Amino acid sequence: MLHADNAEIVKATAGPVIENITQITKVFYPKMFERNPDLLNVFNQANQAIGEQPIALASSIVAYAHHLLGDSDIDFDHVLSRIANKHVALAIKPGDYTIVGRNLMEAIGEVLGDAVTPEVARAWEEVYWLFAMDLVSAEAKLYQQIDRTPDSLMKDHRITRIEDAGGNARTFTLEPVDGSAIPDYVPGQYVSVIAQLEDDYRQPRQYTISSAPGDAALQITVKKVLGANGTPDGAVSGYLFERSEGDVLPVSAPVGDIEVAKDDHTRPLVMFSAGIGITPMASILDAAAQGRTNGRELVVVHADIDADTHPLREQVARTAADAGATAITYYEKGGDDAREGLVAVDELDLPDNAEYYLCGSVPFMQHVRSGLLDRGVDAADISYEIFGPDLWLGGSASSQASPEELVAEEQRLA
Repeated sequence: MLHADNAEIVKATAGPVIENITQITKVFYPKMFERNPDLLNVFNQANQAIGEQPIALASSIVAYAHHLLGDSDIDFDHVLSRIANKHVALAIKPGDYTIVGRNLMEAIGEVLGDAVTPEVARAWEEVYWLFAMDLVSAEAKLYQQIDRTPDSLMKDHRITRIEDAGGNARTFTLEPVDGSAIPDYVPGQYVSVIAQLEDDYRQPRQYTISSAPGDAALQITVKKVLGANGTPDGAVSGYLFERSEGDVLPVSAPVGDIEVAKDDHTRPLVMFSAGIGITPMASILDAAAQGRTNGRELVVVHADIDADTHPLREQVARTAADAGATAITYYEKGGDDAREGLVAVDELDLPDNAEYYLCGSVPFMQHVRSGLLDRGVDAADISYEIFGPDLWLGGSASSQASPEELVAEEQRLA
């Protein structure tokens, strides 16, 4: 709990800090990387370049401050779990928080100047360290659950098969080089993959496992990210597309805070996806086809441009049929037994008392979530997965996006 005196200071100074928090994080990251260049190998530099990581950090700090002050209705336990899982996937260590804290507080002082008195600095330091300690505790429990440490998180995996998955995506089958078993995981969880881009520069990326638990290998399905409007192609997806069968990649243990696909859930599950957001749905359907989901009723709704851009189309159709699931597809212009245009949530025949799981861009998920809420679905029954930094809290994408913008988002998912 935030000390009473510090709580009053945080309340009084929250406005200026929140107004400047994105600028603070933009000062913080270059400062930290200059002093600790090894961290360039931990943080996603693409998200740094386009500004998503600073926004995500700013959003989480602001949300946590409101959580401490008791004036927020956000379920911060869920937010904390999501962040902790991401950090474990990156092998974050407790000592890393000291580096982050020192540079963050310096950035606050640099941006806000004389407004940051010693009392103000102490108050926001307490906010940060309460946040950090909550994360360290949550991450310690996760490391214990997966029986790994930050130093043992990654294991070398050999690529034993590469398949075209459609929609400019490929599925990579990965087996541990040491012959050990794949850890059990919940369908929809993800792994980190390390790409050695240069001799002294590597980059991690998280990819959802697109196969069901229980196999001797795991699969990830990767969409090649193509540059647009002068931006370069995705470095890591391009690196993976250059790999061959027999190559070796460092891969983490599976992590992720997905709850709706756990095998003790029996309520109907309705899944909405767009573009490469279909990968967790593929894993869930695969598990269902193997009889690992208690025979629960499943509905999967997917949006894409057309059949040619639809990743895992054949695999999902096959496993949906094997699992007895209802599969509904929306394409921009219809065709191929698909409905036309945006997902029309109000027109769908959905089961009663269902849980809902969304995966795609923020505008797509906000569109679907709004439609579900309009139908009377309880917000607590709607879960989501975002690829990349979680910008949902930051409001980076307007829930009032136009239909044209939403269609564009459904098309471009990368």
